[in-house]
Amino acid sequence: LDHDQFVPYFEPQVDLATGEIVGFEMLARWIHPLSGVIGPDVFIPVAEEIGLIGRLSEHVIAEALREAASWDAKVKISVNISPFQLADGWLAQRIVKTLADTGFPAERLVIEITESSLFADIDLARTIVTSLKNQGIRLALDDFGTGFSSLSHLRSLPFDVIKIDRSFVTNINAKRENSAIVRAVTTLANALQVPVCVEGIESEDSYKTVVRLGCEIGQGWYFGKPMPAEQARELLDARERHDEVPRRNAGNRPRRSRSPAREAPAGTRKARRLCVPSRRGRHLPGVRDGARRRSRLRAGFLAGRGDHCRA
Repeated sequence: LDHDQFVPYFEPQVDLATGEIVGFEMLARWIHPLSGVIGPDVFIPVAEEIGLIGRLSEHVIAEALREAASWDAKVKISVNISPFQLADGWLAQRIVKTLADTGFPAERLVIEITESSLFADIDLARTIVTSLKNQGIRLALDDFGTGFSSLSHLRSLPFDVIKIDRSFVTNINAKRENSAIVRAVTTLANALQVPVCVEGIESEDSYKTVVRLGCEIGQGWYFGKPMPAEQARELLDARERHDEVPRRNAGNRPRRSRSPAREAPAGTRKARRLCVPSRRGRHLPGVRDGARRRSRLRAGFLAGRGDHCRA
C-alpha cells in the first residue's frame, strides 16, 4: 500500500441489446515487482485477516474514481464492498468523502453488496444502504442466488440492480437448472422493475441464451477481460470514434453545398462529379466516367466513326 502497488482494473459491462458499454466493474490487482499481476483471490483474504481491507479498498476505489472521472458521463463504475467494510458504521461517510476528494459524481457510482454480507447485521446494513441512496449512489445486490437468498432483501432494501452470479451462467446451456434459475430471477426482477446484470458471459452461446432469457446487462470475457485504466479509456475512445460514423451518415454532419456544380456549364457538371485529381495535377476519369466513355468508344468504332481516337 505504501508503494502504490495495488491498482484498479476495469471489467466492461455491456448493454446486451445494443452492445454499448454502460459501465465497468472495478477489480483490485496487486502489481508485484517480482511476481507481476496478482489477483484479488490471493491478497484479499490476507488483507481481511490483518485488518487492512478497509484501507486497501479505499485506496483502490479512490484511484478508480479519479481515473474514471473524465470518462463518458453515461459510464458507471461499480465497486465491491466486503462484509468487513459493511460492519463499519462510518462506511457511508467514507465513500461520500472519497467522492468529494476525487470529483466523481455520486450518480455514476454503484456499490455492490453481496447477500451473505447483509446477514451479519441487517439493521446496520439497512442504515448504510439508506445513507448511500440519499447521496444519489446506486446499489447492486451482488451474487444473487448464491448466499442466503431472501425476497425480503429486494422488498426492504432499495437495490437498483440485481447481479446474477457467474456460477449460473458458465454452464447455462449444459445445465437446465441454471437456465431455469436465470429465467426465474429475470422474471422476478422485471416484475420489480429492477434491471439484471449477468456475470460470467464467456461465449457466444451463453450470450445468446441470457439475451433470450431477458437479461439486460452483461459482463464477462466474451466482452473483455479486466484491464488497466489506460486500456479502458482507449476502449471507450475507440467506441466513441466508431459511433461517430453512423451519426455523421445520419445527417448530423453538414452536407457539402452542390451550388457550384449546378452553376457550372452543362458540359462540365458530370466531369466535376466523376473525375479525381491525378498526382500530376491533371484529371483522370472516374470509374463511372471511364465505363461510359469506353461504351461510347465501342459504339463509335462499330459505326465507323473516327473520333474515338480523340482524348
